[in-house]
Amino acid sequence: MKGPITRARSTLPSTPLLIRILAGLASGLALAGLAQSPSLTLSVGSTGAVSLEWTAVANAQGYRVEYRDALVGGEWLPCPWQDQWPQASTGWVDDAARLRGSRFYRVMAFTNERGAPVTMRLIRSYTTSELTTYLQQNGVPLAAQNGAEFHSVLYQTITADGAPTLASGAVMIPAGVTRALPLLSHQHGTVVLTNSVASQQGGEMALGLAWAGAGYVASLPDYLGMGMGSGPHPYSHARSEATAALDLLRAARVLCGQRGVTLNGQVFLIGYSQGGQATMALTREIETWHTNEFVITASAPMAGPYDMSGTMARVLTSNAPYASPYYLPYALFAFNGVYRLYSSVTQVLVEPYATTLPPLFDGRHSDSQINAAMPAVPAQILRPEFLQAFESDPDHPFRQALRRNDLYRWRPRSPMRMYHCAGDRTVPFANSVVARDNFHTNGATHVTLVDPYPLGDHGSGAAFCFLSAKSWFDSLKQ
Repeated sequence: MKGPITRARSTLPSTPLLIRILAGLASGLALAGLAQSPSLTLSVGSTGAVSLEWTAVANAQGYRVEYRDALVGGEWLPCPWQDQWPQASTGWVDDAARLRGSRFYRVMAFTNERGAPVTMRLIRSYTTSELTTYLQQNGVPLAAQNGAEFHSVLYQTITADGAPTLASGAVMIPAGVTRALPLLSHQHGTVVLTNSVASQQGGEMALGLAWAGAGYVASLPDYLGMGMGSGPHPYSHARSEATAALDLLRAARVLCGQRGVTLNGQVFLIGYSQGGQATMALTREIETWHTNEFVITASAPMAGPYDMSGTMARVLTSNAPYASPYYLPYALFAFNGVYRLYSSVTQVLVEPYATTLPPLFDGRHSDSQINAAMPAVPAQILRPEFLQAFESDPDHPFRQALRRNDLYRWRPRSPMRMYHCAGDRTVPFANSVVARDNFHTNGATHVTLVDPYPLGDHGSGAAFCFLSAKSWFDSLKQ
């Protein structure tokens, strides 16, 4: 559920009296759907920055400030940057308001129960021998220690803008184990096919079952827009990857309670490629906002694009061929959905790509099909003036969006080992070096970078990273 608290208008330049009148008017506009009549106060500082403060709403999971430029008509849009929503605090400042003429604001209070399961379906149960056979048939060189249950879950979460939505995922529960169990979140790598995810018995389902066969309750989020989720997938948007994964962990706890499974309080996080980025983002999310709910035992981000605005930007906009050229339009289209970088794709892409590429990202075309429609050098799909502006302007909107998804400007506190092979050219090893060096500079010297197979590329190195991380997790598992 969501409901507008109030509306307030800023017209600059403006007088304090007018501001008081408009704020008072806004305070009387509390709408139905909220249990009380909250108030909102708007003020303008000496620099022209607009400040909003509002009273807390009972049961609110967070708030989002929205705007439009006319009181009537037009879409209400989340104020930039949208990946900060929802926020827990009851105040917000628009520092750039002095650059505009007129703007109307409203505050949305979100009261949906994040992580609440909508449906939980037992898809299949495996005995120990059945699970061992399944793992061997699917290229996982591990023998199961116990059986497993595979559940498909639809649950409540939030969009990249912070609004309520539904997402899906898989939860694998060890079977025939009576001791208390650890909880593990496994984040999958890049996929473009909507149903190539664990909840739909695809994607990295086998790895989730491998974790369950080793005695972990494994939570595998599909991310937004994949599986049974609605809307487009905001590819590589770190915050929504984290919130989707966090809320599935909550749903997994509910499922465990219903199945009579006791959790021991340990929490492990792991993922490769996009899953490495999502794992790093989930670690940050938990350590920043949810330490009262989850205590991370260990996290293992593997081969992730942590340096989006630097390392990955240089790779994707260079004049060199690239193994996965579809990454560039995938990220560009996804970020436009979050940050509204352009109003028409023709402002960014040259023909024929402005016409041919967008329909391919419908969740029904494979990465190989999209790559076949791409030039070997991904930057060749970009308009020259867009590419030139991106390269010359450090504050270009697309670079700002990439910077918002860098994952090294914080200080990890829980045990963390990053796994990455030096031979990786798809998601270069430099991503992990940049992250590690910045973590050390920020005081997190306990974070280490492990290269389990220096000759491994992005594909061949994945198994080495996974098995090395599993060995570490197993040494910590109670």
